[in-house]
Amino acid sequence: MDKIVASAAEAVADIPAGATLSVGGFGLCGVPIALIDALLEQGADNLTTISNNCGVDDQALGILLYAGRITKTISSFVGGNKELARLYLTGELEVELTPQGSLAERLRAGGTGIPAFYTPTGVGTLVAEGGIPVRYDADGNVVATSQPKEVRVFDGRQYVLETALTADFGLVRAAVGDRHGNLVFHESARNFNPLAGMAARITIAEVEELVEPGEILPESVHLPGVFVDRVVVVGTEGKKIEKRTTRPRSEGAPA
Repeated sequence: MDKIVASAAEAVADIPAGATLSVGGFGLCGVPIALIDALLEQGADNLTTISNNCGVDDQALGILLYAGRITKTISSFVGGNKELARLYLTGELEVELTPQGSLAERLRAGGTGIPAFYTPTGVGTLVAEGGIPVRYDADGNVVATSQPKEVRVFDGRQYVLETALTADFGLVRAAVGDRHGNLVFHESARNFNPLAGMAARITIAEVEELVEPGEILPESVHLPGVFVDRVVVVGTEGKKIEKRTTRPRSEGAPA
């Protein structure tokens, strides 16, 4: 039951080329930075990533993009990464766009064994009708587009069929974890982390603080250890802020 591994490098050592990864985080919040850095050093390439966004320029998953390790991403937001746009528009990266809520539910469905579900999100748009560019060639021509999806009517309303997402490996970051793999995420870092962990065949968690089994109240567990295979303690160093916004202090305010 003890799922602790000694280092991030050991935790990702068996991720092979061509693997599909579900990765937690939103922007730079709750991103498994240590595991991504270790994977860069490990060298696996031809990766498919499932994540809300594929890094922020040369940070988080962006470092794998800059290194040419990712060949396909399934994401809901790709506007914060210039390298992703370049790779996409020059035919070096395949991009499957999916609405943010649908992406979350596709991961959750994958984790719970539900093969597909109907949602009103995307009805009447290219999400349902197909035609979103998935891949370009080197000259900027569209060579592959998304396919039409099944639409059905329930109680007089249209719904589009979305399929579940699963991954070979899941990479997540938690504030607290125990040796059995039970995880707690801090506030908004909860974002896609539990879902990414649920959807993977092998889930690796980096945790800031390790506690003993029983110290986390059952009702406080956000991702049960049954979904987690490896835990590596990374501390709080290396956490990044995507955009720092400040305002001038009022006169006399404490420094």
